[in-house]
Amino acid sequence: MNMAETIAGIVNGASFPGYSAAVIQADDFSGNNILPVHAFLLGCGEPAPASFQYIGELLNHINFAGRFCGVFSANSKAVKYLSGLIVPCEATTGKPLYAENGTITSDEAQNWLMEILKV
Repeated sequence: MNMAETIAGIVNGASFPGYSAAVIQADDFSGNNILPVHAFLLGCGEPAPASFQYIGELLNHINFAGRFCGVFSANSKAVKYLSGLIVPCEATTGKPLYAENGTITSDEAQNWLMEILKV
């Protein structure tokens, strides 16, 4: 199971009532996926993948002040890239989730999500 699936599974579990998560690949993403959300999470395996061009453009032109965002990756350069990507949209962020080997435990994911979602 990859990081995104682990995180989505935790959000969709009993620990986060009222929240739901879906894993959407960047190639399949549209602005309609993110506009109505209270919080969003971004992850990628490498910095600046071509599939993230649209997401980057969208985040440069929309204001998410007051909404929460978390970034995660198994690549430290991707974490830095994602952290910079969300700056223009003014979302509230927490500490990025970095897992060098690409795997995280349920406890790690849950603790990180509690910080990101402020629950």
